[in-house]
Amino acid sequence: MNAAVRKLVDAVDGASARHISVLGVSGTRLLLGFVGFMYYASQYGDRRYLFGPEGVFPWGEFTSKVQEAGTFSLYTASSSGVWFELVFHTGMLAALAVTLGLGGRLGLAVHWVFLWSIYQRQPVLLDGGDNLAYLVIPMLLLTRCYDRFAMSGGLAKKIAPRVPSVLRSLSAPLHNLGVVAIALQICLVYVVSGLYKVQGKMWQDGTALFYVLRVSEFSLPGVSNLVYENDMLVFLGTYSTTIFLVYFPLGVLVPQLRPWAAVASIGFHVSIGVLMGLTGFALTMVACDLIFLSGALGVAMARTAPVLRRVQSYGRRGRPGRGRPEKRPDAATAAVRTENVPESEDQLSTASTASTASTAPTGEVAAAEPSR
Repeated sequence: MNAAVRKLVDAVDGASARHISVLGVSGTRLLLGFVGFMYYASQYGDRRYLFGPEGVFPWGEFTSKVQEAGTFSLYTASSSGVWFELVFHTGMLAALAVTLGLGGRLGLAVHWVFLWSIYQRQPVLLDGGDNLAYLVIPMLLLTRCYDRFAMSGGLAKKIAPRVPSVLRSLSAPLHNLGVVAIALQICLVYVVSGLYKVQGKMWQDGTALFYVLRVSEFSLPGVSNLVYENDMLVFLGTYSTTIFLVYFPLGVLVPQLRPWAAVASIGFHVSIGVLMGLTGFALTMVACDLIFLSGALGVAMARTAPVLRRVQSYGRRGRPGRGRPEKRPDAATAAVRTENVPESEDQLSTASTASTASTAPTGEVAAAEPSR
């Protein structure tokens, strides 16, 4: 009995000592920042009409609603046009900084505040992705989501040695906690959505997709009609959607099925973005799905690294094979090579999945483990 307990403790210690899905959460941060930036950019020409103090949603009425809801928005601080322009453009730059990987966790927190503020300013434009962004971004603050796909200035590396060792030892557990929280949140979204659909009559008789694609706001002219005019596509699309949503959490619990479940989810939401025009919601869901593809993304990047180096070498010295000696890779190329290799071999292995999952009855940690 003591040996079994000791083995379980060792498994938990091993799982909490390494950072899981670093590549995945880095992609999540990048894509969520891009979604926020595109929200600003897509409405930029009409920003005064949509969000301004003299716009379609009067500033006084907006302020009253915010106070009644007990929430906040930076746009309620003043009815000045100058203040509006300052807040709007600062929020846009904060979203761009998150996309590029600048500012670290502080920049991500600032982006969350500005994103919340502008979403509160014009709730008519929201498509559901805002609710998920509200929840996921604070969870990302716990993770090392700036380790990859980031233009780091090196400030964190200078500060890290000065941080007490006790606090540094909490880095991996907090990071893993954030990853598990995001994974659980995504699984909850899928299960609740699927179970809600199961109760609907149109989803039960297989006709829901027909009615959804006929709504003018959620249709793509010239394409949606090809789907809802075909009975077989409507039937298959309706039932496959319900089955997929309900059983998605079971797919991510199995290491061999995890990447396929994530790819299916990405394809599902890309279809929603194209056919129904819910681009923000679709990209937000895709961003969160990346945490289940961390291992597969690491393997893909490691395999494409030689091709990238060959292209870079070709661009530096022309076509190879001209009799000139091959140069040793410079520091930049070595950095790219190191960056594209996954953080550790453990990150590509699922051998510890079973032992880790045994500590969580609902399989939270297993849902957050990187895929092969």
